Amino acid sequence: MAILITRPDEAGQQLCAMLNKVGIANIHLPFFSISAGRELNELPNKINQLKAGDYIFCVSKSAVKFATETLKNTGFHWRNDLHYFAVGQSSAEYFSSYGETAVRYPFRQENSEGVLNLAEMQDLSEKNILILRGNGGREHFSEQAQLRGANVQFVECYQRVPIDYNNIEQTDLCKRASINSVLATSAEILNYLIDFVPQEEQTWLKSCQLITISRRIANLAKQAGWQDENIIISPKADNATLVNTLLTY
Repeated sequence: MAILITRPDEAGQQLCAMLNKVGIANIHLPFFSISAGRELNELPNKINQLKAGDYIFCVSKSAVKFATETLKNTGFHWRNDLHYFAVGQSSAEYFSSYGETAVRYPFRQENSEGVLNLAEMQDLSEKNILILRGNGGREHFSEQAQLRGANVQFVECYQRVPIDYNNIEQTDLCKRASINSVLATSAEILNYLIDFVPQEEQTWLKSCQLITISRRIANLAKQAGWQDENIIISPKADNATLVNTLLTY
């Protein structure tokens, strides 16, 4: 197996290092880097405006990182009278370590749908929810939360900055390196990948084994041309689980 890792920045680099240790050949080709969001200066004020018992939902480690740095630099801190949520265990533990507060997450379904299934999310009448996220991304959680009565606000804590490559050269490099598997941990990355590979190499791309983290992304891959037998869904999105998934298959 030789796998193309598209996970950006430090998380992608760490995953490549872990794969090297277990003897899985890989190439790191992130399609964007992560930088500070454009609305971070609004974060302290929006947190202060929340009522006791309101919710803060953090969609990723990147959102936690930039939000925490902003609060620290401006003399603010995570309030202990709010309820905190994350999309998965890894992000929740990361959030908890910075905020020194309990962070709820869905155990069985680490995505927006799973968060919406939590008991605390069923009746959101008169509840304020502050979502810490990057630029773009899914609107499913916010739409459903509003339908359940919540007042939803956002802070763009980080932004994805596209990285410029020569797509023909990079695709040729992957083929010469015998890449036969590809990791795509979000729908956005999957779309970048499909658009990046030249049209004449799409057959090669769709013949690669695709490793992803949710049935939703797997269904998008099927619509794009992957076959069921070429799609593997990792039960979680953290690097350790991804490595174990690759070793299993």
